[in-house]
Amino acid sequence: MNLILRRARPADAAALAEQLAEPDVFPGLLQLPYANVELWQQRLNTPPAAGSADLMLVAELDGKVVGSAGLHPVSAQLRRRHAMMLGISVSASSQGQGVGNALMAALLDYADNWAQVLRIELTVFHDNQRAIRLYERHGFAPEGRLRAYAMRNGAYEDVIAMARLHPRQPLLGEVR
Repeated sequence: MNLILRRARPADAAALAEQLAEPDVFPGLLQLPYANVELWQQRLNTPPAAGSADLMLVAELDGKVVGSAGLHPVSAQLRRRHAMMLGISVSASSQGQGVGNALMAALLDYADNWAQVLRIELTVFHDNQRAIRLYERHGFAPEGRLRAYAMRNGAYEDVIAMARLHPRQPLLGEVR
C-alpha cells in the first residue's frame, strides 16, 4: 500500500467533496448529502488564522484521496485554547486498511509534540463501532452520550462524546 499523508490543499476540494458524499460515508459524519465542491474550495483557500494550530490532512492511496482528518480549535476563548476538535473520514473502499489509523497517528503526533494541545474532543454516532474502536485504540475515552444530537436518515440519533488528554503533560525542559 502506497499511502501518503499530506496537508490538504485547494486542489483537493473536488476529491474531498466526492469522498464525503459517498453514501456509505456521509451518514457517519455530521455532513449533509450532496457535498458542495465550492464550499470545500472556499474552506481550503482560506488560510488558518495566524498562530492557529488548525490542521487538515488528506490520505492519498496510489494518487487518489481516500481519507481526510483535521484538528480544529474548539474556541478562541482563552480558557479553551488548549482543546481541539477532531474530525476524520475514510472512503468506504479504503476502510479497514489502516488509513484511519495513519491519519489518527499523524494528528496525535502533531497535537502532542508540536501544537500545545492538551485535550482533543470528538463526537461519534453511538452505533459506529468501527470508529469507536479506532478512537479507543488511540487513547480516547467516552465522556457521555448526547441524546438526539443529530438527524441521520430522518431520525434523531445519539452520539458519544469522547476525548483524549495529552498522554504526557508537557513539562519544562532541563534547565542548564
